[in-house]
Amino acid sequence: MSQVDDKVRGNVNEGVGNAKQAVGEATGNEHLQAEGKAQEVKGEAQQALGNAKEAIGNALENVGNAVKGSGN
Repeated sequence: MSQVDDKVRGNVNEGVGNAKQAVGEATGNEHLQAEGKAQEVKGEAQQALGNAKEAIGNALENVGNAVKGSGN
């Protein structure tokens, strides 16, 4: 999965998790609140994974550019 996919899925999971928490709070459903919190945390982790993949890709690109530049 690409970093963009991870970030998008993370945003979706975080949003759905927040909605579940809100509905759980409004209805007094502690199970739904907990499920929403878990999904929110999962989304945050997915976004972090996407950010890490992006940082690694950028670092590799910078190394490649440095190698190309040193050959001139």
